[in-house]
Amino acid sequence: MATIRTARTAWEGDLLHGKGQVTFASSGIGEYPVSWAARAEEPNGKTSPEELIGAAHSACFSMALTNGLTKAGNPPTKLDTRADVTFQPGTGITGVHLTVTGEVPGLDEAGFVKAAEDAKANCPVSQALTGTTITLTAKLA
Repeated sequence: MATIRTARTAWEGDLLHGKGQVTFASSGIGEYPVSWAARAEEPNGKTSPEELIGAAHSACFSMALTNGLTKAGNPPTKLDTRADVTFQPGTGITGVHLTVTGEVPGLDEAGFVKAAEDAKANCPVSQALTGTTITLTAKLA
């Protein structure tokens, strides 16, 4: 069964000087300010589409990696995943770099890297971002 999750943005003003409010409507977890300056310069307490994509990608990748490791008989104790999304004004999103450190009893570094590469290729957010270069650094803690 398919699920739908909804976020909304209310925007006021022009691109460079305007501002918006992103609302996580499905979960009700809150509203967060967004602006062009937060996207192209410094965050200053506001979020950006790239940060939101990073949050989605790090969560999805962690779920995919946990699932793959568990199915292979090596459930992780802990994963710490970071997604750095690069935005170039005038060009767009130019890349995502995933960094994951894991605690996986009974698994060596090569096995962990292999599982992480598989998760990178197959998590739904990675697949949605196929027009972008996605790189990975994976290591055991």
